[in-house]
Amino acid sequence: MAELKDFSLYNIDWDLTPEQAVTMYLEWGNNDWTAEYPPVRSKDDVAIYFVVDSWETPPQIRLVQRNSENATDIFSMPLPDELLDDWKATNGNWRGVGAPTPAMKAWLKKQLGQENIDS
Repeated sequence: MAELKDFSLYNIDWDLTPEQAVTMYLEWGNNDWTAEYPPVRSKDDVAIYFVVDSWETPPQIRLVQRNSENATDIFSMPLPDELLDDWKATNGNWRGVGAPTPAMKAWLKKQLGQENIDS
């Protein structure tokens, strides 16, 4: 079974949100070449990013690898108790798939040894 630290060398896009990923990979023509995230050119364009799935109880942190053909959860774990209050303070009881909060990103970066990476 994979552990979070196993993904420490992955090129994670810390700023990509689920909404931006949908625009890039699923809504062809919905964004332009001057956007922060320009349209993908082929299935070889890949993004790796974290999401929080609050449909689950407790919410799950998922590491997603996406290209134009599919999105695959390459890692998933329950949101640690120490981050649950932060999630609830930001999102309340909202259910869906959203971006990690800044505190969650800091925690994830620390776990991955990437705390010096700016986002």
